Amino acid sequence: MEENQRVRIGIDVGGTNTDAVLMDSGNVVASAKTPTTPDVTSGVVAALRGLAGEGTLEPVRIQAVMIGTTHFTNAIVEAKHLMPTAAVRLGLPATQALPPMIDWPERLVRVLGGHVYLCHGGHEFDGRHISELDLEELHRVAEDIGRKGIRSVAISSVFSPVNSEFEEEVGSILESELPGIAISLSHQIGRIGLLERENATILNACLRDLADHIVDAFHGALIEAGIRAPFYLSQNDGTLMSVDHAKRYPVATFASGPTNSMRGAAFLSGRLDCAVVDIGGTTSDVGILQHGFPREASMAVEIGEVRTNFRMPDVYSHGLGGGSVVRENGELQIGPESVGYELTSKALCFGGETLTATDIAVAAGNLEIGDPGLVSHLDKGLLKRSLQLIEHRLAYAVDRMKTSAEPIPIVVVGGGSILLGDQLPGASELIKPRHFAVANAIGAAIAQVGGEVDRVFMLDKQSREKALDVTKREAVDMAVGAGANRRTVQVVDIEEVPLTYLPSNATRIRVKAVGDLEFEAENIATAR
Repeated sequence: MEENQRVRIGIDVGGTNTDAVLMDSGNVVASAKTPTTPDVTSGVVAALRGLAGEGTLEPVRIQAVMIGTTHFTNAIVEAKHLMPTAAVRLGLPATQALPPMIDWPERLVRVLGGHVYLCHGGHEFDGRHISELDLEELHRVAEDIGRKGIRSVAISSVFSPVNSEFEEEVGSILESELPGIAISLSHQIGRIGLLERENATILNACLRDLADHIVDAFHGALIEAGIRAPFYLSQNDGTLMSVDHAKRYPVATFASGPTNSMRGAAFLSGRLDCAVVDIGGTTSDVGILQHGFPREASMAVEIGEVRTNFRMPDVYSHGLGGGSVVRENGELQIGPESVGYELTSKALCFGGETLTATDIAVAAGNLEIGDPGLVSHLDKGLLKRSLQLIEHRLAYAVDRMKTSAEPIPIVVVGGGSILLGDQLPGASELIKPRHFAVANAIGAAIAQVGGEVDRVFMLDKQSREKALDVTKREAVDMAVGAGANRRTVQVVDIEEVPLTYLPSNATRIRVKAVGDLEFEAENIATAR
């Protein structure tokens, strides 16, 4: 490699495999796929060793590492590694009927401790105060939080995306009275709806300790591989965030896996508007690309049975992958049960005793791994029915995500894409790009840094142009805060929705901005 080459590593930790790619100026130099390990982090080390094994990994040339991880999603789903959290809501005398965590599963409430504090404050939709802050009340809350030894607080206020002053003031008060406390503010995480925004903020708060641990573990894995370069984590919307940002907002990583695959699919295929089918070892994820970025979900999204409303890709996931268990007890079933990262020990073609979708692909001649002789006895009729069922389920998933009955281009990626043939109902064309098996890691490696702002403005008090300028500026500042070079940041998406049920000519404005990483922008400027 030449001295001035810009080289980066992309890593994606999935439920079955951990993938890594080494990219040089947009070209894939090397790739590695290794089973995800129970502790996940050692799988990252193994993937990096896989790259080194190809003889192309020169640690001194690595300028950045981008990682997509399932750590935080798994922690919520499994209710493990979560810290006790105080939920402080500002809104009295309103909002008492539905207190924080009212609709949460008991297992999560129990782990977090159920520490709920309803306080005065909050705003009306037009920014007017519901009630003033009660400093004595807040002092009592701080005393109780300190007495219980709680080290993380989620603060939510009614209509804080319209006016965030109370959340910020209470955050400052608690930080001054409880030194070292971790504060999560809802207007920085979720959107307008109070309960869903509050839920997302509490989830973020309970992950703060784990975020510190995971970031340090990734850093240790890179050091072990001899890599001293900075690293970034993938966000739900296909962009990156700095390590410091990730420690403050771990919820922003929840859907980074499928998002990385979709961004990688766009890069590999050159298609910016299409459907993407990512077939992994455990699940298949289907989403829609718009202008090269995943279409965002417009409805509340459940994470571990908790409704949230922060930015998430609109993805349909179902239990179909290379490790899916195949059974025929009167009716053919493929998945949702999967052997996961134990595929290489449990599948028939590897000498195991479990019939999997991978065995079907090997027996049908679509794939050459393991020992084909171990699956040569499989009934031809079973093979045909299984492949037809896989095709039908994937076509149904794409059809669910389409907004029109017209055929659309479909890009297929992921290691499990060998389960699909050369056509799919509903596809104007089916594209399996080169390096499809590691599209998720490629998506992480090519990602830019982004920022998004979602606010409500009263346009009888200011012009539409001023409201747009304010939102754009905040989105750009957020991208810069996440690690982007300000000179490269551009606004890529603007959405305006008039809220006709509210007075004062209320309008919801959402703006997304993305830019290049700081180091990359500097290298480009130097090259010029």
